[in-house]
Amino acid sequence: MNAPSGLFQRREADRLGRSRSLAVIATLCAAVLGACSTNLGTNGANEAALQAPAAPIPDNAKPGQPVKIAMLLPLAGMGPAAHVAKSLKQAGEMALFERDNPNVRLIVKDDGGSAEGARLAAEQATKDGAEIILGPLFAQAVSGAAPVARAANVPVIAFSNDPRVAGNGVYLMSFLARPEVERIVSFAASRGKRRFASLVPADAYGDTVDPAFRAAVARAGGTLVHADRYPVTANAMIEPVKRVAEAIRQAELAGAPVDALFLPGGQDTLPQLVPLLAYNGIDPQKVKLLGTGAWDYPNVGREQALAGAWYPGPDPRGWQDFSARFARTFGAAPPRIATLAYDAVSLAVTLSANPPGQRYTSATLTAAQGFNGVDGTVAFAADGMAARGLAVLEIQQYSNAVIDPAPGSAGGSVAVPYADASRARTYTPVAPASGPPVMADTAPPPPAVTGSVDLPPPPQ
Repeated sequence: MNAPSGLFQRREADRLGRSRSLAVIATLCAAVLGACSTNLGTNGANEAALQAPAAPIPDNAKPGQPVKIAMLLPLAGMGPAAHVAKSLKQAGEMALFERDNPNVRLIVKDDGGSAEGARLAAEQATKDGAEIILGPLFAQAVSGAAPVARAANVPVIAFSNDPRVAGNGVYLMSFLARPEVERIVSFAASRGKRRFASLVPADAYGDTVDPAFRAAVARAGGTLVHADRYPVTANAMIEPVKRVAEAIRQAELAGAPVDALFLPGGQDTLPQLVPLLAYNGIDPQKVKLLGTGAWDYPNVGREQALAGAWYPGPDPRGWQDFSARFARTFGAAPPRIATLAYDAVSLAVTLSANPPGQRYTSATLTAAQGFNGVDGTVAFAADGMAARGLAVLEIQQYSNAVIDPAPGSAGGSVAVPYADASRARTYTPVAPASGPPVMADTAPPPPAVTGSVDLPPPPQ
């Protein structure tokens, strides 16, 4: 693996010349997992996992041998997907470097963004001795890697947000649409919002969130007054907005006004969509605007009509700390999904403390308490889906405020990796090896594919 030279030259100097071919050094968080900023469950949960029946121990997982972690990403080329993949790779390297454990090695493979490429990459990774696979990014690539991983008894923690690829040894690290929708609707209902309208994109993401929204409104005891879909091109948005505005006007005239409007668009659609709301007379002071995690992008507060709007997401303080460290290390801000790779590697390193055959079992990965990462708490279910503790944020002009902390977050506090000054490190900025920087507020999303790309764009 070709690591950023400046970062790892410094590491090599610190290690007085230790050789680490095709590896990035990681740290062992602690034997007592509850003492780490990234941890899986509690001591009791870990002990229970250790007592579970052990998986067969492959020859490459014998005691005394390095613990190998594979990461499959679409690294080839110079397109948007490759730039995002490069940042995921760098985030994983940063997690390993910060933890500084010479017994853990990272094997990065290019999966080509395809099912066949991922199958070949997974075959090579398992032959190289990987005990767990992180990634791929695209759902179709996950589908290609999963059968190979299952045959080798190697779990997969994927970065896709397509629930169709989860389960049977595949766990999704990404943020999923349905829990986000449930969180924002239940919070709105707790604040007295009972009558809803929705304006949902007419694409694969909309196909996911629309039924989730309808179900969440019903569970909250609310009423869906009007639902509409809009094509994701500027001119085609006009008529759907007019229909929603008219429905809201009619409801108000009937004495049963709409309390909230659900707008699950992202950075590619909101700047065109939101101005049409005010133009058609939708008053956000009367109708609370609700979004999803797709609203979590830089400068969303520039849209004045979104001031005071609510959306679900992780507490932003963890992301802000991670983003600053990443920028100091690599010379550019990371894309928002880079935390998925950082947290996945952190989890894998944490569990490397367990004996061979007991590191990455289903019982260990699905410990009920989950683990705390940059984006808060995440716990994997047996079906591979991730349950996350989500806060509710309110959009403000210069920053977004947490108005309802994530459940169990002790008032919304965020565990910052290695906040202990004794563990702090200073990094030398490293310029990207090639291609333009991947800036969080300007980088285009990966191209549309059959499958999904995480956070946004939504599942394809």
